[in-house]
Amino acid sequence: MISASGLTKAFGSNVAVDGVDLHVPEQDIFGLVGPDGAGKTTLIRMICGLIAPDRGEVSLLGLAPSQVEKARGKMGYMPQRFSLYGDLTVMENIYFFGAMYGLAKKTIRQRAEEILALTGLLDFKDRLADNLSGGMKQKLALTCSLVTRPALLVLDEPTYGVDPQSRKEFWRLLYRLNREGITIVVSTPYMDEAELCKTVGFMNRGRLVTSASPAGLKRDFPYRILEVRAAAGDPGMFRGLAGVLDAAFYGDKHRLIASDLRAARQAVAGRLAAWGVRDAAVREVPPSMEDIFVALAEKEVG
Repeated sequence: MISASGLTKAFGSNVAVDGVDLHVPEQDIFGLVGPDGAGKTTLIRMICGLIAPDRGEVSLLGLAPSQVEKARGKMGYMPQRFSLYGDLTVMENIYFFGAMYGLAKKTIRQRAEEILALTGLLDFKDRLADNLSGGMKQKLALTCSLVTRPALLVLDEPTYGVDPQSRKEFWRLLYRLNREGITIVVSTPYMDEAELCKTVGFMNRGRLVTSASPAGLKRDFPYRILEVRAAAGDPGMFRGLAGVLDAAFYGDKHRLIASDLRAARQAVAGRLAAWGVRDAAVREVPPSMEDIFVALAEKEVG
């Protein structure tokens, strides 16, 4: 569905995307994650043809790179920020977007009714876009990107800043669209959303560091995770311990990435005793996507 080879883009001395090779098969949900400035948006914009790569090429929908513009007519794109017109109604925005793709008004109306029913916006079709909630604005942007009935849907952080319930509803829509045959590429800053993807690619410093299923990434994770529940809430109490690569504090528990589980357990026990902490619960837990990407990011820095 998407095949990119050696994609590179620099802005002055800053290399935003550095020789990325990418393959997204048909009907995949491919999640692109990584820290701010990793190059995710630049990569997505090159795939969508919004900016030209300095080097490399993109093939879409099985067509040769020379035919990529034809393939982009079967692509839906949702940018990082809401970019529709706030002084137009929901339907007026859809009509405007559909007309840009040369669709007849009757066709746009028929498709809009179907998609608005799917996204739950049918009762709001006459409301100004500026008067929609954040989650509803994202659904409107999704509706506009679907009016062409694309085979490929590309979304750049579509749920950024949206409340948790709206994010869940949005992902239910993505799963339904995927079941109906649409291939989806989505960048996200949320690790719980990365868990929902069929394939996850981690970008850092312009490079695609790894790409695999969430289950595969967890299976190949080379470290162990210790969870410590203790009354002491100092975020840094387990940093710098023998066998511990990274330690983070989340509300009522510490989460430690251990390179040597036995050494880490001993060091944790010693630190708890030194701090006079009793009744602490220490257990090994499976790695999360956040654990994996923290370790990958630190490996890249190192």
